[in-house]
Amino acid sequence: MNNNYLIPANSKKSQLILGFFTFPDLCLFGSGVLITLVLLLVIQSADMLIMILILCPALFTGFLVMPVPNYHNVLQFLTNIYSFYSGPKRYIWKGWCSSNGEEN
Repeated sequence: MNNNYLIPANSKKSQLILGFFTFPDLCLFGSGVLITLVLLLVIQSADMLIMILILCPALFTGFLVMPVPNYHNVLQFLTNIYSFYSGPKRYIWKGWCSSNGEEN
């Protein structure tokens, strides 16, 4: 009996939309694009600075859902940084040699 299981590195990728996005990621990016489209229709300007400010919601949300190595995306990376540095926490290491019984 072979007990060596090999899990492919991209097994979670098949559960994502287009291999990169979750549904909340697409909702976040879609809302940024929708706000940008509304601003483009409402504000009529030829000034370059105003156009960059109008494009900011789509650019910002696109940056947040952009994939980065070792994390799902930038938003998850920033969430992990915030949760790590936001107040005192107690991290308990439990390795393979740890028991779930009473401490000595």
